[in-house]
Amino acid sequence: MSMNIRKSLFGKHDLTNGCIWKTILVFCLPIFLSYLLQHFYSIADNAICGRTLSSSEIAGVGDTGSISFIFLQFAFGCTAGMSTVMSNKIGENDIDGARKAFATQIVLSVVICAAVTGISLACIDPLLKLIGVAPSENSVDNEVYTAAKTYITVICGGMAGQFFYNSVCCILRSIGDSVTPMIFLLISSVLNVAMDLIFIICFRWGVAGAAAATVISQTLSAIGCFITAFVKYRHLRPALSDFKAINLKSIITPLKQGIPLGLQFSVLAFGILTMSNGVIAFDKTPEGLMVAGTPAQIGFGAANKVIPMLMMPYAALGTAMISFCGQNHGAGDTARIKKGVLQAHIIALIYFAFALTAGLLLTINGAYQYIFLSADKITEQTIMYGNMYVYATIPPFFLVGIIYILRNSLQGIGKPLFPFLGGVAELAGRILICLFLPQIINGGPVNSEASPISFLFLCFADAGAWLLADLILIPATIKFIILKKPAEERKNPSAL
Repeated sequence: MSMNIRKSLFGKHDLTNGCIWKTILVFCLPIFLSYLLQHFYSIADNAICGRTLSSSEIAGVGDTGSISFIFLQFAFGCTAGMSTVMSNKIGENDIDGARKAFATQIVLSVVICAAVTGISLACIDPLLKLIGVAPSENSVDNEVYTAAKTYITVICGGMAGQFFYNSVCCILRSIGDSVTPMIFLLISSVLNVAMDLIFIICFRWGVAGAAAATVISQTLSAIGCFITAFVKYRHLRPALSDFKAINLKSIITPLKQGIPLGLQFSVLAFGILTMSNGVIAFDKTPEGLMVAGTPAQIGFGAANKVIPMLMMPYAALGTAMISFCGQNHGAGDTARIKKGVLQAHIIALIYFAFALTAGLLLTINGAYQYIFLSADKITEQTIMYGNMYVYATIPPFFLVGIIYILRNSLQGIGKPLFPFLGGVAELAGRILICLFLPQIINGGPVNSEASPISFLFLCFADAGAWLLADLILIPATIKFIILKKPAEERKNPSAL
């Protein structure tokens, strides 16, 4: 590999210069690989659990996804939003400002992480009850509840590892380094698989072992990233004076960027929580007892691992656009931002053709379920429920690509209000569809005897939510990016 190619792929990127679509793709590639590895955590956990645990325990672990999403995504949103301040400083070539922004983000991350960890642990039982998972005299219900509470307690208790890994990743990407986070995530992925096997198969810790393996591996990754950031980028290493210089103004600025995005991600999680509750209803008898095998939860859970995997290129592209727009916003290059947003949509459209083909092919005989489940847990019902979710989600998949690009581009130029409003619209759409559409189609309350068509309409909640979010984000993007005049942006670059 030549020196130029190696530098292009593994060096720090100046996102304010060069061919736009190539710059975005090269910067985006390590982010995508990082997300792929991060998703491998989930695949490893569920593949090992799916072959060693009971159906009820698997359902319990799957049910916690929407709960952990609330808190972990709030943490991720906050750190991603706060890092836009550093991106702007890098674009302005303000090294002192970037160093102070780094120090401020470290302090805010500690405070926010402590608060979110405490709140999440206190809310576990109420949130489990909200999705219909609670202690019961029924053995199946009780096994699902025990597995869910054990898994989510360990995940929330060890949230600091995930929080600080995301924080340092966002900082590194804001300065143009998307490779270092990928390298440490690769290392922690290998550790996660090894610890899964040791904790679950050798020590027989069950779902607690799967959660512990994830927490430990993520914590080690966070430590490695922080050490590397401090050693590799000495000119950005915060000094004691940078921490002493933190004041109310320096705190408010990143909070204005971070809190709305964090709240937006958490708001989305409540919508997903509502959808999880809707899925669980299809596994309950009219008397309210969980049916054996929990086919709706098993099938939907497996399909719900395929969709995020196909969504990762969009997520990576969106994450790249935060740094791209942030740096160019700091440099005052409105024209480059505009071209970047348009070219990112062309990239997303090309990828959509692949995602549509791959997603539909995976539904043949429920092929994707054999990745996550042992053969004895796969039935005609699990395949039916899982495939209906894929069929309802993949054809309108391009809508979520638009969300990732526009939401993060607006965040990068300092417009956090509109991504937040898009999240509220997405929440409203998902909740309304989940609460009313299945019951309307079924002609009454849904349960294990409900029409499968009513489950299909429950699955349309994602597409409906994406459409509503786009209706908020598109006009904002036209106003603040497409029609924005360079002189106006330079005059007031931080205006909300």
